Amino acid sequence: MACPYFRRADSLPRQSSVVTESSGNWSLEDEEQTDDALTLRHLQMAIQLLTAPSNEDLNSAVTSLICKYKQNWPNITKLRIDMDTLKNFPNYDYLSDIQEILLEMDESSASEILVLLGEELIITCCTGIIDRAFRCLGTELQEFLGSLDGVYDVLKLQEEDDCSDTGFVCAGDGELIFTSDRPVIAWLLLGSLKALTRMLFNVYVNIKIEPVEGDSRRYRYLFSLAKEVPALRSLELIKQAPDAPTQRSNSTNAADLSMNSTTFCKAFPWHFIMNDQLDLVQLGRGFSKLYKPYMADYGCHATTYFDFKRPKGLTVKFRDIVRRTYTPFLIALKNPANVEDFTAKGLEIKGQMVHCPESNSLLFIGSPFLDGLDGLTCNGLFISDIPLHDATREVILVGEQARAQDGLRRRMDKLKSSIEEANAAVAKERKKNVSLLHLIFPAEIAERLWLGATIDAKTYPNVTILFSDIVGFTSICSRATPFMVISMLESLYKDFDEFCDMFDVYKVETIGDAYCVASGLHRASIYDAHKVAWMALKMIDACLKHITHDGEQIKMRIGLHTGTVLAGVVGRKMPRYCLFGHNVTIANKFESGSEACKVNVSPTTKEWLIKHAGFEFELKPRDPSCLPKEFSNVGNGTCYFLESYRHPSLDDHLPLDDHIKAAMKTIIPVASN
Repeated sequence: MACPYFRRADSLPRQSSVVTESSGNWSLEDEEQTDDALTLRHLQMAIQLLTAPSNEDLNSAVTSLICKYKQNWPNITKLRIDMDTLKNFPNYDYLSDIQEILLEMDESSASEILVLLGEELIITCCTGIIDRAFRCLGTELQEFLGSLDGVYDVLKLQEEDDCSDTGFVCAGDGELIFTSDRPVIAWLLLGSLKALTRMLFNVYVNIKIEPVEGDSRRYRYLFSLAKEVPALRSLELIKQAPDAPTQRSNSTNAADLSMNSTTFCKAFPWHFIMNDQLDLVQLGRGFSKLYKPYMADYGCHATTYFDFKRPKGLTVKFRDIVRRTYTPFLIALKNPANVEDFTAKGLEIKGQMVHCPESNSLLFIGSPFLDGLDGLTCNGLFISDIPLHDATREVILVGEQARAQDGLRRRMDKLKSSIEEANAAVAKERKKNVSLLHLIFPAEIAERLWLGATIDAKTYPNVTILFSDIVGFTSICSRATPFMVISMLESLYKDFDEFCDMFDVYKVETIGDAYCVASGLHRASIYDAHKVAWMALKMIDACLKHITHDGEQIKMRIGLHTGTVLAGVVGRKMPRYCLFGHNVTIANKFESGSEACKVNVSPTTKEWLIKHAGFEFELKPRDPSCLPKEFSNVGNGTCYFLESYRHPSLDDHLPLDDHIKAAMKTIIPVASN
């Protein structure tokens, strides 16, 4: 048969093949449940299979459809799509392309193929937990359609951002109204409903689809029984057998009711009955307490006292309300005119409408929709106004307990946040303190001091020590202000401190113009003397870039010596990591015996330096008398002036920095080992 809605669908804006995800894809929070536990999320997934099937589900259904019906329609193989495309383009609008391919292929068969595709969608995808989700909606078709209406309405309420206009309305026996902007979904749904009735209830039905007059987005599905499964028919015959016990018929006369209206109103205080003119003919005790004093003056029409908030879009007419009896109702109490002290204004009652055909009336029965005891008392109600059988009573009391727990949880979370912020602040301050300690002490000593460990003095062999001072510093100070002197030393020592980081040597101290460093204390290597010597050359080179306040060149003299020293932390207030021993004094003497812009190297340091090629000394050694008197000259050596360094692999004409950098690249892996 031809599809009368496809051409109308083409008049709508064409949806691109790459689209954002449908707003019907609710994102309910996953709860901690066992794998086989049925949850609201599974109901959402089941209904989404009907209203917004995923590309993967559509692909499975298309594959099954092609296997079964490719002989009838050979061109339906065009509907198949590569799985890689679905993976690479998760927002690809597969259903729109299916619609276009069917229209191009055979418009007269398009609707029939879509119905069959809807059936295959259920056959291939309605398994496991999804099958259980559908089965929980009802034991027979009419219950299923009514639950589909109510559950879908609840699911849409769960998603605050859901602005889609899709929905189900069970309008009566065997009648379902579906709203959607996409006719292709409406035809898929027809096939899906057919397959579901067979699968869930073992019943074969004919379903007629027709548009709702006045609204092109709404479709009416009319169900009629086609045939029953033989086994089901046999069961019905057994039930009607002569020897089967017959059920006692109940009277439909209201006068024969075993419970009078007073008892009913007491048992169900939040109910009312209205006739076909929507006049209230009976009120439960709860409504009666609120409205009975005003009904003589303001009449009995339901709309005077109640505002029908849900279902949305409901026309407050008897016939329209009857058609929505499978949908949850939410009504709000109105304030009677000119009544200012009506405390229950806006109180919401949630429940359902029941059509009573014997009296052609409507029964509403519900419960106050409250969020706690405060909401109860603010509306002038009491716990006694909620009947014992109504779960709302427990919801209110448990809600108060949960609210108290939530308050405690919020306070605990706030306290936790405060503690975390305090810990972060402490960690930040600790980092600052550790960084400060690292500036004063070697890294290993700084860590142990922070942890409160005792630092014992220790002897270190083969430590190379550098002492330096500025030639004529006393004369410079006499001609300059203290600020000028400090500024000069700050500029000079800033470069020297960078050299300490570059060569990984420990800055011992600065006293006036004296600058002292050492290498081999905690990360000893065979290159400790080399690093100190390179730093000495860099210091002499750096002096060429600095001048005194009166424009004179700064000249330094430097002395190097290698030997055993004792190192330890001295003092409680402003503690210092100090070096002690005979060799410290000797190193200072070598600096005193040096000359301007010269690096005086002791015999022991020279022995370490000449183990690797590159260091250049003055050709003529200094006279042994230049040695400090305290120096033990076992090998009859003498001191030398270190002039420069040239790396064996580089050109001699390259600057000193290039040669030192090349040497550092060579020794860093060795030093780290």
